[in-house]
Amino acid sequence: MAVKKLLLDDFFEEEQFSLIGIHCTIEDFRLAYLINQVLDLQLKRNKDDVCFTKDNSRFALFDFDEKQQHVTYHLVSNICKVKQEQNQSLNSLFGNENFGSTTHYLLPEYKKVNYLLKIETDITINKEKQILNKLLKIPQVVTAYSIDVDTLKTKNNLIFD
Repeated sequence: MAVKKLLLDDFFEEEQFSLIGIHCTIEDFRLAYLINQVLDLQLKRNKDDVCFTKDNSRFALFDFDEKQQHVTYHLVSNICKVKQEQNQSLNSLFGNENFGSTTHYLLPEYKKVNYLLKIETDITINKEKQILNKLLKIPQVVTAYSIDVDTLKTKNNLIFD
């Protein structure tokens, strides 16, 4: 008797999206405002951040759904600093402090990236280059580049729903 094997990959189509890494040191809301001006979007802060309970990290998330073009944009912070209480008090200039902080990354493979722009659609390479060129025109953005999604080990962290 032949044994048949069904894989879930046969039933679920993988989500198509592009990912752009952005290096800049400004606040998330300011970057969203500047991206809105340059790309003619309406990114708005999502009331729910991207949260991970195992390490208490929260990453700011901005969304815009362009229904006519069937494109969804997500701007998410890649870096989260979490204050943790320590047993020993630390002496500092301003007195004793009982807190230390640890840094968590949404994509640990890209620790130098400050923000990620996820574009949920199957866009062409030319369209992606146009978006990159517009992002690079923002004076506060140091650099921006495409990230190959297929090589990511932590691709599941980019599921925001």
